[in-house]
Amino acid sequence: MNLTFLDRKTVGEVPNLSRLNDFGSLTLYDTTTPDQVQERLQDQQVVIINKVIMDREAIDSANALQLICVAATGMDNVDSAYAEEKGVAVKNVSGYSTPSVAQLTWTMILTLLQRPNHFNEFVYSGNYARHDIFTYFDPPFGELGSKRLGIIGLGTIGQRVAAIGRAFGAEVVYYSSSGKHDHADYPRLPLDELLSSSDIVSIHAPLTEHTKNLLTYPQLQQMPDHALLINTGRGGIVNEADLARAIDEGIIGGAGIDVFTEEPIPQDHPYLSVRHRDHLLLTPHLAWASVEARTRLMDGVYENIREFVASKEDNP
Repeated sequence: MNLTFLDRKTVGEVPNLSRLNDFGSLTLYDTTTPDQVQERLQDQQVVIINKVIMDREAIDSANALQLICVAATGMDNVDSAYAEEKGVAVKNVSGYSTPSVAQLTWTMILTLLQRPNHFNEFVYSGNYARHDIFTYFDPPFGELGSKRLGIIGLGTIGQRVAAIGRAFGAEVVYYSSSGKHDHADYPRLPLDELLSSSDIVSIHAPLTEHTKNLLTYPQLQQMPDHALLINTGRGGIVNEADLARAIDEGIIGGAGIDVFTEEPIPQDHPYLSVRHRDHLLLTPHLAWASVEARTRLMDGVYENIREFVASKEDNP
């Protein structure tokens, strides 16, 4: 069987990638542009992708394709209905990134709340050596035990973030972005109430018709001026220009953002023009990507292919 991974670079160097050779001849491409897709699909029974688009044209062009393996949870880049119509299976991997996303979420919260970079610079600059008392705490910081944590989207990741918040002593509330789910452990609030009463708001919802531009300038105005906003969910849930404005106007206390509407972001992105950079923490969509998470991801891809091959052998 021929297998190809069209954008291997998106999972980096992981120790278990070579296991895919168990299934046959594996071809790896670091990246694949749209005009290269059709050629690279020829004679391949299995294609592995992360962000490469598999639309009708790509699927029609593949002369031997049997399985599309998405090395991710989201499958927006695959026309799954058309693939099924053409007899091509589509499989994704879920649950692999939960600890990693929760870890970066809390790294952002603690960084914005505690400001370690600011105090580290105070020491290295020599200001601490010249200081007249043994300590320094400007700007002041508070404890998580006195804070309310509002979570938008209480799925698997949201629940992990909530559990860590509770361990810190924070009060946890949530908003159901779909409006369909209740969780007995935490109070469910309307969005307006969650925003106006939370010290920290953390987004863990998918990007849907219900969540696109969920938070624009009017919603940000509802938040306390000391509140922190974290988005490790999906770009497009927070209006980016409105958030940049809110940061510079002091509407909220700060934000940590790992996901963007366009990735990589353009050089004229509104976040890059924010004047108060110490109030806006940006990371390049890496919350999901600990070494352990990427290893679990490729284990999931391996298992999906193994199950597919086994099903073919059982039903030749």
